[in-house]
Amino acid sequence: MNTKALGHLEGPPQTSVKGGCHDICSNSGFFCLSRSGNSMYTPIPKSGSPFPASVQAPGLHVWRVEKLKPVPVAREDQGIFFSGDSYLVLHNGPEELSHLHLWIGQQSSRDEQGACAMLAVHLNTLLGERPVQHREVQGNESDLFMSYFPRGLKYQEGGVESAFHKTCPGTTPAAIKKLYQVKGKKNIRATERALSWDSFNTGDCFILDLGQNIFAWCGGKSNILERNKARALALAIRDSERQGKAQVEIVTDGEEPAEMIQVLGPKPTLKEGNPEEDLTADQTNAQAAALYKVSDATGQMHLTKVADSSPFALELLLSDDCFVLDNGLCGKIYIWKGRKANEKERQAALQVAEDFISRMQYSPNTQVEILPQGRESPIFKQFFKNWK
Repeated sequence: MNTKALGHLEGPPQTSVKGGCHDICSNSGFFCLSRSGNSMYTPIPKSGSPFPASVQAPGLHVWRVEKLKPVPVAREDQGIFFSGDSYLVLHNGPEELSHLHLWIGQQSSRDEQGACAMLAVHLNTLLGERPVQHREVQGNESDLFMSYFPRGLKYQEGGVESAFHKTCPGTTPAAIKKLYQVKGKKNIRATERALSWDSFNTGDCFILDLGQNIFAWCGGKSNILERNKARALALAIRDSERQGKAQVEIVTDGEEPAEMIQVLGPKPTLKEGNPEEDLTADQTNAQAAALYKVSDATGQMHLTKVADSSPFALELLLSDDCFVLDNGLCGKIYIWKGRKANEKERQAALQVAEDFISRMQYSPNTQVEILPQGRESPIFKQFFKNWK
């Protein structure tokens, strides 16, 4: 068995993670996650849970973190995410199959992210540690997360203060003027853009929301799937934000109505779009992986490398321990939690993943998936020999 220490990997020997969470340092043959000040993931008292009993109910549950507390998002607003906020998304499926996602907005504060992680630990415990946990970063969400919102996601600027109302006080639907770029072929995302022709290109679709009128504009080089998704999202805005009281119009490039010209001005020659390549799972991802064992036997969290490359021997996964499967070069980190691992190791899984991403200098958009033993995904299993 290869027990090469993480401390011997390339990169700075010591990295400090902001927010008072952990320092990460090499320590004689293993990777040490040492406490430095107060943890931002302070446990919530078991009494007085901020979550209702209905969290056990099947279906989709969404909460926005407001002042360190979870606030339910109304069903009609699910799929709208504010860039300055953090969210918890729980999906309870059949046969007690649950997935818990932490969604992190690009402009959310470190405090909000810490509160979201703290609440996720509490909710996971409340659910008997049954859910598979995922860390989602705005603009880099997993396919599973996207599947909960068939009409796509809509990102809006601002945070809690601007998110209390769909429109500002005194604002009528007629005063609304927003532009969204619809991007993606497999998974649709709509991102708010500057209200200008400069935001447009010929390869994508755009939604111009003028309150009473919603225009789905389709670039001349956009494909039929993108156009259908733009139309679906425009209808979703009408139904959820205007209670069905708005007109939706599909606009072809070159046939813009007077209302669009009045708002955006004369149409210039638009820039070309950059076609998005389809993202496909590749078996070669398995070759860019390593496996680490997590231990807190000394009172600190340590990671020790147990295998340099996959496919790994299935016997390496011991029920008494937790493990990090590093596929960070391909954009994802997995934490596997053995059913007999101690409580501290299991509850520290998200902290370990975030510290690992920082230490390895991976992109902050790196996805995290936390898997209880017995809930392994097919993609996770592909890293191991003969796991069917």
